[in-house]
Amino acid sequence: MTQREEELEEGKMPLLDHLIELRKRLLYSALALLVMLGPCYYFSRDIYDFLAQPLADALAHESGRHLIYTDLTEAFFTNLRVAFWVSFCLAFPAIAFQVWRFVAPGLYKNERRAFLPYLFATPVLFLAGAALAYYAIFPLAFTFFASFQESGANGAVPVELQPKVSEYLTLVMRLVFAFGFTFQMPVLLTLMARVGLVSAAGLAAKRRYAVVVITAVAGVLTPPDIFSMLALMLPLFLLYEVSIYCCRVVEKQRAAKEAEEEAELAGKAPGT
Repeated sequence: MTQREEELEEGKMPLLDHLIELRKRLLYSALALLVMLGPCYYFSRDIYDFLAQPLADALAHESGRHLIYTDLTEAFFTNLRVAFWVSFCLAFPAIAFQVWRFVAPGLYKNERRAFLPYLFATPVLFLAGAALAYYAIFPLAFTFFASFQESGANGAVPVELQPKVSEYLTLVMRLVFAFGFTFQMPVLLTLMARVGLVSAAGLAAKRRYAVVVITAVAGVLTPPDIFSMLALMLPLFLLYEVSIYCCRVVEKQRAAKEAEEEAELAGKAPGT
């Protein structure tokens, strides 16, 4: 029995044991989320104020502007949503570790080492995308949307912005998660290259199509102004090129590994 077969045998377990292990990992993940939920709810008002700061800056020149809620329970559930999402983000390392502990026994040792960088890259890239949305896109977007107000001069009907707390949170979280997941492109494409679904040469040959797709994504996720679109398009173009480089590295590693396995099999062949 080869070393790879021995490693695979070590990771095997009956179906019932798999279900027990899955339940244990889910319980640990839920516990990590609950531990974070209490402190996050306590600071939910401060967190919401932080998320609302770009809107406050966009409306700083107008007096008397404020967020409203029209349902009696709206503010409470908005704070609860804030606490849940932030606690999930803070508990994500623990949740990812539990996922890793569940899937790792079914992987070879070299596969475990290969997947570890992706576990670290995923939250880093997500935070980079979220930071881009908060610090670059939000100020431009909210200033743009606020520009549609009308003072009602010359007998016209005034149009004022009165955002609701729940709707504002929905918009902010949608953009944050959209930008965070968009920045996972290198992780996704590199994983696809590792299993042979894409190649570095194929990605490079389809670069012109990638430009069209990235432009369309930037147009959908950002307000309709050129500065916001460029703020998302340029990082995505860079990440696409990084993805091509990472795919080349993965392909070289896979080719070297296959050559080593072929040499090992040739050495064990009869008559050698």
